[in-house]
Amino acid sequence: MAKYQNIFNRVQVHGEADMGVPLPDGIWDRSKARFSRLFGRFGEAQVGPTYLGTTGLLSLLFGIAAFEIIGLNMWASVGWDPVEFIRLLPWLALEPPGPEWGLSIPPLNEGGWWLLAGAFLTLSICLWWVRMYRRATELGLGTHVAWAFASAIWLYLVLGFIRPVLMGSWSEAVPFGIFPHLDWTTAFSLRYGNLLYNPFHMLSITFLYGSVLLFAMHGATIIASGNYGSHREIEQIVDRGTAAERGALFWRWTMGFNATFESIHRWAWWFAVLTTLTGGIGILLTGTVVDNWYQWGLEHGFVPEYPDQSSGGDPAAAP
Repeated sequence: MAKYQNIFNRVQVHGEADMGVPLPDGIWDRSKARFSRLFGRFGEAQVGPTYLGTTGLLSLLFGIAAFEIIGLNMWASVGWDPVEFIRLLPWLALEPPGPEWGLSIPPLNEGGWWLLAGAFLTLSICLWWVRMYRRATELGLGTHVAWAFASAIWLYLVLGFIRPVLMGSWSEAVPFGIFPHLDWTTAFSLRYGNLLYNPFHMLSITFLYGSVLLFAMHGATIIASGNYGSHREIEQIVDRGTAAERGALFWRWTMGFNATFESIHRWAWWFAVLTTLTGGIGILLTGTVVDNWYQWGLEHGFVPEYPDQSSGGDPAAAP
C-alpha cells in the first residue's frame, strides 16, 4: 500500500463553518462564511467571515482610486488603444514630476497625476495598517502582523516620499509601472556607484535569503512530520507527541541544535521584517549621506581597488 504523503495531496474535512469568537455589536457586521474546494487545495477551504469596517472600506476606496489613476494614465499614453494597452502594459509607466518642479505641485499631466495616485495609495496602505492593528487588538491578539506590515510600509515610504523630500525633488521617487520601476532601480544603482556595495543592501539580501531558508526549513519540517500531527502545533506544545520529537531530533542530528515551535516563528518574523527595514535604511542613505558606494567602500577598506585598465591589455595579467 502506498504511504500517504501530504506534500502531494490534502484532506479536506468539512463541518459547520467556524464563525470565530463573538464580538461586541458595531456598525459593521461580519459576512457569512462559505466553502470552496478549490481554495481548499491551496489553503483553508472556508472563505469568510470577513469584517471590512470603516477603515477597511476607506482603504479599498482610496486603493481603487489610485489604481484607476495609474491605469487610465497608462491607457491614455497609448492613445486609448486597448490592444496596445494590453501588449505594452509591462512597459507602461506613470512617471513622477520632473526635476524642474522640485517639491512643488505640478500640473496633472506633468507629474500631478503621479502625486495624486501616490497620495491615494499611501492613504490606502496606512488605513489598511490601522485596520490590521485594530482587528488584532479586538481579538486579543498580539500586533506582530501589523508591525511586520509596517516594515514593508517603511521601505515604500522611503522610496516614494521620505528620500525624495530629503533630496528636495519628487523626481527622485520611483515611477509606477512594472519594468519602469526595475529600470529605475538599475539607473539608481549605477548613479550612486553600484548599490551592491551598500552594506545595508547586503544585510537586506542576507535577511531575504535567510527568510527563504528558514521558511523552507520550517515548512518542510511540518509537512514531513504531518503524519504524526505536526500541523496541530498547539496540541504538540502542550502534550508533546512523536511529530515534535522527531522534528527536533532531525535538526539536532543535522545541525546540532533545533528551534522550538515558538522560536522558529520568531526567527522567521525577524528575518522577514529586517529585510525591508535594512533595505529602507540603505536606500535612505543613498544620495543623502553617500554619493558613491564604491568610493565609500574603498575609503573604508570594504571593497578591493580594481587596477586601471584605461591603457588596455589583458585584465587577467594585471597584478
